[in-house]
Amino acid sequence: ERRLQTKVYKQGLAKSIHHARVLIRQRHIRVGAQLVNVPSFVVRTTSEKHIDFSVNSPYGQGPPGRNARKRAAARAAADGDDE
Repeated sequence: ERRLQTKVYKQGLAKSIHHARVLIRQRHIRVGAQLVNVPSFVVRTTSEKHIDFSVNSPYGQGPPGRNARKRAAARAAADGDDE
């Protein structure tokens, strides 16, 4: 199977095949330098080792997501109240 959806799941980047599809559609996955948002993208055998999270993805090296930012702000506000 060379579909990107299957490759993302088999590499352990997603918890399930459905989770892989969602990650791809939400633009969290790249193949090499190319951001791919089509789950049926056929991955070349030479490109299999280059499947990774996007640079802008909070799952990869990107900035924290909306919920993580909210939790951090709440934690900072709670720490400010304790002092």
